Amino acid sequence: MQYKKFISHSLLKFLLWSSVFMAFGLLISVMACKQDNRRNSSALPAIGERMKMAQFSMPSLTDNAMLDSKQLEGQVLLVNFFATWCPPCIQEIPVFISLQNSFKQKGFSVIAFSMDVGDPLLVQKLIGKYGINYPVLLTEPAIERNFGGVTGIPVSFLVNRKGEIVKKYLGYVEQGALEEEIVKMLHAG
Repeated sequence: MQYKKFISHSLLKFLLWSSVFMAFGLLISVMACKQDNRRNSSALPAIGERMKMAQFSMPSLTDNAMLDSKQLEGQVLLVNFFATWCPPCIQEIPVFISLQNSFKQKGFSVIAFSMDVGDPLLVQKLIGKYGINYPVLLTEPAIERNFGGVTGIPVSFLVNRKGEIVKKYLGYVEQGALEEEIVKMLHAG
């Protein structure tokens, strides 16, 4: 009898403490989410508004020329975030080269931001290896934040002629799907 009383008391204590720890963990999780939402809320547009593309001015690793986002005003853009060590990112390169060739003369450009940290030589080697024909820049945390937070790669953003982000693509996207959206944006004026 004493043994059963000890087990039921121990089990009760275990369940009580487990509930306390779970409630504490849940409280911390909720607080972290609220804190994260407050930190990112300034980057989010009001409901019904579109987010504007991040402004930047930096050298392109493709041709060493300065690229200012103001030069891109009035164009349809596909802005991509990638890394040299990311297989799906590498898989997208021929698609982006083809899109650049097909639509450049119609007011379109691919702009790529490398997430690689450190020596830009690795990115420059990739540019040479694949014959990349669009601007490739090294990203900065402010640019990633201004695109609403880049949390995974590859990720691409379709930007209309007004500089508004109209679509976000997570992961590898087939060329046909991108072409369809780009043609719509180019014809939208």
